[in-house]
Amino acid sequence: MKILRFDKRHFLIALFLFIILVLIALFVRDRFIRPIFGDFLVVIFMYHAVRSILEAPKGLLTIILLLFSLSVEIGQYYDLVGILGLRGNRFAEIVIGTGFSRIDMLAYTFGAITVYLWERMCAA
Repeated sequence: MKILRFDKRHFLIALFLFIILVLIALFVRDRFIRPIFGDFLVVIFMYHAVRSILEAPKGLLTIILLLFSLSVEIGQYYDLVGILGLRGNRFAEIVIGTGFSRIDMLAYTFGAITVYLWERMCAA
C-alpha cells in the first residue's frame, strides 16, 4: 500500500475550501460565519489537504485532525502565542489563535463529524 500519493479530487476540494477560508478571514466580520462556520470548515479543509497527499484510514485521520484542532484551542487557553514569544506576530496569532472558545471546540467537533459521516456515506 502506498502511503504518499497525490489525489487530485481531495486537492481540489482542499483548494476550494482554502479559498473560502481566506475570503471569510479577509472580508467577513460577523458573529457566525467567521468565528463558527470558519472553524467548522477548517477541519474539513485539513482533512482534504492531508488526504490529497497521504493515504490514511479515514476514521483515524479524522480523529487525529480533531485532536489536533482541539489541542490548538487548548493552546489558546494557555496563551501558547505568548509562551512561544510570538505575541505581535500577526501570522502566528492568526494560525495559532489568541482567544479560547468552547464554541470553537464544538465547531471543530461538528466539522470532524461531518467529514466522518460524509466519507461513510460516499463509501456505501
